[in-house]
Parts: sequence; C-alpha cells; structure tokens
Amino acid sequence: MLKRYLNRKDAALKLIPYLDKYKNDNCVVLAVPNGGVPLACAIAKNFHFPLDLLMIKKIGHPHNAEFAIGAVSLEDHVVDERINISKAYIDQSVYKIRKSLEEKYKRFMHEDRAHTLTDKVLIIVDDGMATGNTIFSSIQMLKRKKPKKIIIAVPVSPSETVHRLRKFVDDFICPFMPDNFYGVGFHYSDFSSVSDEEVIKQIRELKHEEVVV
Repeated sequence: MLKRYLNRKDAALKLIPYLDKYKNDNCVVLAVPNGGVPLACAIAKNFHFPLDLLMIKKIGHPHNAEFAIGAVSLEDHVVDERINISKAYIDQSVYKIRKSLEEKYKRFMHEDRAHTLTDKVLIIVDDGMATGNTIFSSIQMLKRKKPKKIIIAVPVSPSETVHRLRKFVDDFICPFMPDNFYGVGFHYSDFSSVSDEEVIKQIRELKHEEVVV
C-alpha cells in the first residue's frame, strides 16, 4: 500500500502550506514530544515562530494504568469528575507525573523558560493523532491560559477524531483523514522513533537559527 508520507520531514513540508494563513499572527508552536518535535521545528523555522513543548501525560486508573482518568501538564491538571477516585491518589499521581515532566522539559529546553501563552495563537503540532484524548485534556488546560486561538495541526488522524475535537478549537488542520486508520505510523514509509537526543539536537539547531536571524 502506498504510504501518505515518506517521513516526518515530508509530513511537515506538506503541513506548512495549510498554516500560511497564520504567518502574520502572534503564534507559538507547541510540539508534542517526541514525535511532534521534528514537524514543529520545521514549522517554527519556516514561519519564524517561537517553539515550546506541550508537556502532558495521562493519569492512569489505579486498577488499570492504560485507562486515563485525567492528565497532568507542567502547571495544571484535569480529572474526570465522573470517576470516583480518592483525592490522595490523584494528588500523588499529579506530583509524580509533574516532577517527571519538569525533568524532561529541562532536559529538552535546557534553561529556557516556558513561553507566555496569553493572547497568543497556539499551534499544537504532532506527527499524527489517534483517539485525541490526551490532546483534548491539553485543550482544556490551555484554555485556562486565555490564548487568542488554539489550532491543532497534524498530518494524519481518523475523521471521527477530527470531527469530535474540531468543535473545541478554532481550527483543526489535518490534510489526510483515512477511512481505514490502523495507527499513525501505518501512514508513514519511515516512522522511526525520535530519541531524546534527537529532540535536543533539533531544538538546539532551531535556537541557533533564531540567533543567526
């Protein structure tokens, strides 16, 4: 079967024209680590937008870690109030997850501080989206920052995910919504994992470009 994208670089190049309408806006590109970083760096470089990382991780149910009952970011968290879980478990989970996210953010961004997101056009970038559940939690938390707009930009996602999330954001850019979605990587010829070292390398290269410009 013919793959839609050669690799993440090819996906970024095909995504960029759809974002041209925002080229004069006050945007911040929010990359979802690790796979979204190569695309986000390419987009940030093309438009000279600042880059930041969307650090978020789900809170797993105490009896089934794969079942998400909420999510944690660097500064916030959301919990599904319909699920009866003890406050002690939630508090402990939030503390542990946030500490892990902080360590990873510092590793990736070094001494850079997170960008102010108020009144900015936020462009969330990943290499693809399946259920979109974690991104939905991100949207809930990002809205508390009072951004001007929230945009999702991904190369591939099932149509039901796009239609479900579109009503919660200002724009959802997704050039390819296959009828048969078997996973994000299925639609790439090369979907090699992106290591932490590669993330650090690409972010540093982008910073160097910004300094030179």
